[in-house]
Amino acid sequence: MKKILLLLITTFLFNTSLLAKDYEVIRFAADPNYAPFAYKDSTGTLTGFEIDIGHAICAQLNVRCQWVESDFDAMIPSLNAGKIDAILASMTITAARQKVIDFSSEVFSSPTAMVFRAGTELSTGTAVGYLQGSTQEVYALKVLAGQGIKVVAYADQEQVYADLRTGRLQASLQDAQQAQSGFLRSPQGAGFVLGPIIESELMPSRSGIGIAKGNHELKALLDKALAALHADGTYARLQEQYFPGVNMFSGQ
Repeated sequence: MKKILLLLITTFLFNTSLLAKDYEVIRFAADPNYAPFAYKDSTGTLTGFEIDIGHAICAQLNVRCQWVESDFDAMIPSLNAGKIDAILASMTITAARQKVIDFSSEVFSSPTAMVFRAGTELSTGTAVGYLQGSTQEVYALKVLAGQGIKVVAYADQEQVYADLRTGRLQASLQDAQQAQSGFLRSPQGAGFVLGPIIESELMPSRSGIGIAKGNHELKALLDKALAALHADGTYARLQEQYFPGVNMFSGQ
């Protein structure tokens, strides 16, 4: 009995130390072309709301953050290949994604809207751009394309806005708060407006941190850290810094 007890204790200590060793560093995927959630500042440093949330999570867990820059549609394959530990990149929690990955509790909630040049109206043949791999892609392909609208996929959001400015696109479809607090507040967004919020079950509003399917340990750590950020006021401070006067958390 003593040998069995000793073996159990030894196994527990080994597994605990292994877990701690595994998460001395958390490798987060990030999209650096998605201001104000993640972007490069004038010095080339990766910053933004989700970047600061990530650093605050790592501080809570006493681990180091490592940011792996990636196109959005490459993140889930990288996660499932073990190249990263988690995705902190405005990834909406959907039933389809939950079949292949798990999610932390909510990081933020934001609906979808289009951006147009003021005075533009959608019609047959109008070109609308969206981020490849996003929930907006599902809506674009299933709804807009069926209305005769030309839908165009892009690897990053900044390229969507670049083509919107040059007139190659007549509208863009994206997270409303990303557009409102990013592109439309920038000099490049002059002359463009945000359209009405689009309500569709194809585009849920809640985003979380993507983690590998069945990684219950990391989920528990991330959920605990996120709860702590709300409890100590860190989340509210960062929310006000990046989205003044806006409530980004649904509480669900």
